[in-house]
Amino acid sequence: MMFNEFCEAGVEVLAGFSRDAALAAGLSTTRVRDLGRVWEAYYGPTKFTRKQADALVFAAGMPLDQLVLIEKKLRVVADAAERWRIRLDLVRHRGSYRALSKRITRLVKVPVRAPQPACRFGKSVAGMRTMIWTYNERDIADLEHLLRTMAESDIPGAADLAHALHALLHDGAAVPNAAPRPIVLVPIPDYLRITSGTGDDIALTLTDGTTMSGAEFMQQEYGATLEVAAFHPQAGAVNLYRTSRLANTKQRTLSKLVSPACAFPDCRHAAESCQTHHMRAWKHGGMTNMNNLVQLCPHHNGANDDDRERAWRGHIDTRGGRIYWIAPNGAEVPMTTPGAMELLFD
Repeated sequence: MMFNEFCEAGVEVLAGFSRDAALAAGLSTTRVRDLGRVWEAYYGPTKFTRKQADALVFAAGMPLDQLVLIEKKLRVVADAAERWRIRLDLVRHRGSYRALSKRITRLVKVPVRAPQPACRFGKSVAGMRTMIWTYNERDIADLEHLLRTMAESDIPGAADLAHALHALLHDGAAVPNAAPRPIVLVPIPDYLRITSGTGDDIALTLTDGTTMSGAEFMQQEYGATLEVAAFHPQAGAVNLYRTSRLANTKQRTLSKLVSPACAFPDCRHAAESCQTHHMRAWKHGGMTNMNNLVQLCPHHNGANDDDRERAWRGHIDTRGGRIYWIAPNGAEVPMTTPGAMELLFD
């Protein structure tokens, strides 16, 4: 395909669109979602069949990126008939992407909703993290004024305000330094055979025929001064439980060591802001065992395919104790942030 043909490719190339085929071809999940919206509008089932047929005629020759933009912006229009009215107007447009965007802004009235109070923390990058705080405008304005008066520069920049905020929080003793919780990750030697227990701990069978609990082994080897978590090179975290749906405190701690961030690829959420997720869904018989628990942020916990047969958004699974996201096309994507298994055994 020549470059001009690629630029002119329109809605007709989506006639046989398949999400699975697009993912298998290497397209990003975002691109597949965008193209899927266009396909649903022009080829999917609808009671507005006459309008759909007209729109398909008018959209001929319109660049795909413009069609994607139209469908993305029409998501805020709740009434289906109104969406078709606006869509039929927009697909008659012939011009630049920017001109189309301006026309959409005139036709689509986006409801303005006040953001809710929120405080979000980003992923660490080269030793730095980002915090985003959304709050009452008057309170934020007061804080900004105070920081500007505290800054050393007459015209303070973003870095000056950041240093002033740090001084306000720490030098004024308003925020104590976080007390880290040291946990040592210990790979249990191969001479121990691990058998899962049903009580508070695991049972370790030694080669001399005797047994001791995991807690007794750690106490013997490392004393009582550190918290010690046990991991097996293939099985992963070895404390297993068969109790209720909700993970207990020890299970959540171990799960955060296995997946110190959301296990979905490239997600920025740290484990402390995640939820403990059953890889094999509880409603499908999944147990509250360490080999079935992983950390996912609230969004990806909800977007995960509990019914794996659907293969719509992908799901989280383990391979040899390592965490992977299994894409709808079957591709296995390892967890972005290395956890205990990678640090100990890779």
